[in-house]
Amino acid sequence: MSRQSPFVVEILTAIGLVAAAFILPYVGFSPTTMSRIVVWGLFGVGFDILFGYTGLLSFGQSAFYGTGGMIAAYLLTMVGFPHVLMSIVIGTIVAAVVGYLVGLIALRRTGIYFAMITVAIAEVFYFVEFNPLSAYTGGENGLPGVPTPTLPLGFTTIRFNTDFSLYAFFAFWYFIGIVIALRIIRSPVGAILSAIRDNPLRAAAVGHNIHSYKLTAFVVAAAYAGFAGGLLGVLQGFMPPEAFTFDTSGQLVIQTAIGGAGTLFGPLVGATVWLYLSDFFQNTLHLGATWKLVLGVVFVLLVCFLRRGLIGAIKDLYELATRPRAKKEPKETTPIPGMTAEEEQKAAHIEIARGPAPPLEIAKEPPPPMPARHRAADDFTGPILQATGLTKRYGGLVANSDINFTVNRGELRGIIGPNGAGKTTFFRMLTCEVPPTSGKIVFEGRDITGFDVTEVCQLGLTKSYQVNQLFARLTVRENLTISALAELRGKFRLDMFSRLQNISGLAEQVERTLELVDLTGRADVAVSALAYGEKRRLEVGLALASSPSLLLLDEPLAGLSPRERIEMVKLLRSISQGRTMIVVDHDMDSLLELVERVTVLQEGRVLVEGTPSEIKSNAAVQEAYLGGALAA
Repeated sequence: MSRQSPFVVEILTAIGLVAAAFILPYVGFSPTTMSRIVVWGLFGVGFDILFGYTGLLSFGQSAFYGTGGMIAAYLLTMVGFPHVLMSIVIGTIVAAVVGYLVGLIALRRTGIYFAMITVAIAEVFYFVEFNPLSAYTGGENGLPGVPTPTLPLGFTTIRFNTDFSLYAFFAFWYFIGIVIALRIIRSPVGAILSAIRDNPLRAAAVGHNIHSYKLTAFVVAAAYAGFAGGLLGVLQGFMPPEAFTFDTSGQLVIQTAIGGAGTLFGPLVGATVWLYLSDFFQNTLHLGATWKLVLGVVFVLLVCFLRRGLIGAIKDLYELATRPRAKKEPKETTPIPGMTAEEEQKAAHIEIARGPAPPLEIAKEPPPPMPARHRAADDFTGPILQATGLTKRYGGLVANSDINFTVNRGELRGIIGPNGAGKTTFFRMLTCEVPPTSGKIVFEGRDITGFDVTEVCQLGLTKSYQVNQLFARLTVRENLTISALAELRGKFRLDMFSRLQNISGLAEQVERTLELVDLTGRADVAVSALAYGEKRRLEVGLALASSPSLLLLDEPLAGLSPRERIEMVKLLRSISQGRTMIVVDHDMDSLLELVERVTVLQEGRVLVEGTPSEIKSNAAVQEAYLGGALAA
């Protein structure tokens, strides 16, 4: 919808805000309650960018909410600064700066540790506001006397000093906040934030600086919180100290969960439900202090039965009503819901054990290979990759020992070895996912030892994974877009207000990759709905979409049926033209037919290197790897 009518959501939002002023009073909402809903909704927009779109659950948003509000209130009451809106903007800037500093600390950890750090930071801000800075913040009394805003027009002055005029003022700024947020999530930055939410490991592996993007989302959320805090002081006529409490952050999380995370409008819907029910339980049913207990039960029920929130439930009903009746797919391409990648692989192996599939009829030739991007380092005439004395120790365990490994430009190299030979560790060192204990790795004449996986991907060295690492909640096209963006934009760029469609060459690169991995017909299907073989092709496509000069494939044939293996080998042959590739796989027959040269690892060392025919006839390989099976 947004591609055809990019302003539909904005227009409907404006209509809804205007209509609410006339409709909600008839169902029991006072103008003050409506204004509170809008302020909470604006507060939640930033939090939803952080949580719903980036996957970072913060319980410390009250720190920025209170900081922005207190700065604005202090300027208006204690300093006597006459401009209400300018005071709120200054408070927003201070909150964003504080968010940047806090983010530098909090984002050093992930998951539950990140959430706990934000809880601690919120408590620190609450303590500081009540004690050391009470002379400036009013302590437990807050800062009274915050004036209402005015809008001088020269010939007259508009004063927002009535309930409905204040609602209009808050609704206008909520609309501006939504417009900005929509621009952010539709931008390349927004696409990358969604990828980080789904799979931060893969987002980094395709070349994005995920720490910087997380910090960006954190600062944006802090700025929204600071602006909403300034509006809170204007709404109530004083800045309450309760803005700093953990209860404020908790209520924000609850409202977002009720409305639906990852929707931008979920916090507004959740605030509407929460504030309406709280007023209803207290003022209509006169439940007294037990209203929180009843409201808590309601929240638990909503979360249990509407796991995607109210907006998510509405979306599901709409899709169910408008979805055409699905055609039955062949058994081979039907995904199994709820299975992990490992379980899918086991199921595929069982299918292989049942017997070979009918011969595959290939009706068309694969598209021309996508060329590797040209870099200044491409003019380097030496080996494209050279590892010298590469060793990796884990305590007393030596995974790899003194490996020397050289790959020339344009070469198609295979790596084999029995289980426990150190192939995975060696592969991860080559892609800088794990640092070597000793040794050196040189890529295109540059020493990349100690680089991280994002940096080497930007240089043109990319890998696919043995266990699929995809962005499950995104479509196939969106997955490939994430990878292509890393090449076209670099590892970090703050183009938060540009459009994906305006990035030169992006659509062409994505379409070419879709055609190459034979997923054009599935481009707009969610990854979670793909069959396992399609996921394996997409896994290779993710590595390919950034046009690497050196492509490392970690067991691309793992878990595939015989029919799918034939397709994958043909794909690998196609993409190897004009590109250097290193392939690790357990399928000896397919690998030896595919590659030009083979490196055999045993017990963490290089046993032998040679052509496929030399490896087949090598007695040491037959003994160590194949147990003499090839000798027969």
